[in-house]
Amino acid sequence: MEDIVHVETITEAHQIFGLPKPKHPLVSVIYHKDIQLTQNVQNIPFTLGMFYIACKSDGGGSLKYGRSSYDFDEGSMLFVKPGQVIQNEGHEASGSDKGWTFLFHPDLIRRSELGNAINRYSFFSYDLTEALHLSEDEEQTLKDLLVKIESEYNQNIDRHTQKLIVSNIELFLDYCTRYYDRQFYTRTNLNLDILGKFETLLEEYYTRMEQINMGVPTVQYCGDKLNFSPKYLSDLLKKETGKSAKSHIDDFLIEKAKNRLLSSKDSVSEVAFHLGFEYSQHFSKMFKVKTGVSPSEYRILN
Repeated sequence: MEDIVHVETITEAHQIFGLPKPKHPLVSVIYHKDIQLTQNVQNIPFTLGMFYIACKSDGGGSLKYGRSSYDFDEGSMLFVKPGQVIQNEGHEASGSDKGWTFLFHPDLIRRSELGNAINRYSFFSYDLTEALHLSEDEEQTLKDLLVKIESEYNQNIDRHTQKLIVSNIELFLDYCTRYYDRQFYTRTNLNLDILGKFETLLEEYYTRMEQINMGVPTVQYCGDKLNFSPKYLSDLLKKETGKSAKSHIDDFLIEKAKNRLLSSKDSVSEVAFHLGFEYSQHFSKMFKVKTGVSPSEYRILN
């Protein structure tokens, strides 16, 4: 197995990219035309101790993330959070495309509101194949924000610098959220097809009695079967139906449970086992949260 290189600081990232020392220790905007990768660091997996956002503007080259490899299209963006493994598979030793990479360290936002809210930007957990595809206007809006961030750290740093940089990062991420929402919206027909496949997947799971050995289906399982990351699948379904993937699974289980409770004399424990729950009390708790009554009360009332 290949050794993984751990890149913990912005300075180390600049060294990997063959760039001069960064102007700020916790944030950097890197233009791909300036990158000078040495041959000994190409095709090596890295973990980053920082947030990594990349945009390719002229295609070419690929990046490996986990087990997936992604070929960039024009104006496509990807988001990687600290601790994830990435690997450059096709970038030339000297940068040639018009894209950019934006790096910021968790320490930059740790004491800010953004630090507390960073997990709401779920696209940092998407897979490479779920990249954000930008229009020219959208890409320009993001570039303008990067220019403001660069301007801040290129001048003399004062007590306002960090606050202004963090504010622009938050605005940058909010625009990315808007653009992902647009991407979900413009793919409505495809999303409805995925919703249908998701529902069929759950039905087939119980038809094959998979729950007996594997337990209640998880979002991770469904995402793997549908070739989506769990976060992307959940966000896609939420945008389309208002409910997350977990909520859809829970609702599916409740309907299965209601049918079983009313059509059989099975005990609550037997119903729970049939649905794939390891402990019947977990089933009873979920049922009451969803319906307002316990499984036994539901059977009596109906």
